[in-house]
Amino acid sequence: MRSKRINTTFAQQTPVMKNILILVVTFTFFTACAQTKQPDVGDTIPMFTLKNQDGKTFNMKDSLGKKMIVIFFYPKDESAVCTKEACTFRDSASLFAQVGAIVVGINQGTVESHKKFQEHYNLPYQLLSDPDETVIKAFGVHGTLLTDRVTFVIDKTGVVVFKYHSMTNGTKHASEVLQYLREANKK
Repeated sequence: MRSKRINTTFAQQTPVMKNILILVVTFTFFTACAQTKQPDVGDTIPMFTLKNQDGKTFNMKDSLGKKMIVIFFYPKDESAVCTKEACTFRDSASLFAQVGAIVVGINQGTVESHKKFQEHYNLPYQLLSDPDETVIKAFGVHGTLLTDRVTFVIDKTGVVVFKYHSMTNGTKHASEVLQYLREANKK
């Protein structure tokens, strides 16, 4: 039995297949375009305003010029790795104060979720709620399923001076940032 060779072009596709192909190409294009590149060392961060765990406004622009700012993005309140990461930043709070830095955590959780998380683990820093993922996307940390686990150190002018990324080792974020800040303070 002979097999027929099928050679179809886009024009020969059924209307349903054409629509599916158009949707796939469009989705791929817009997904690629929508993903913002993460700021690198030397880049100025996007300015933003979000609500903290108490419903108060945190404005990045107003926070600049005072201290170094450590922003850690994390996927979810109360999850295992995120809790370890948050508690490591908590346990190092006095060390961050000694090197002249404040810590801020951001994810898409609600103000209420952040408040419960903060109270449950006695977290001494602000947790910012980004339910629309506007800031998460602006920083390029919007993962496929979850917010990526990335920590940025921002100088007093709004420039990234250090960045650390590890999705699975949340406890290492605080130690890597502290090591950087100690070395930077020696200079």
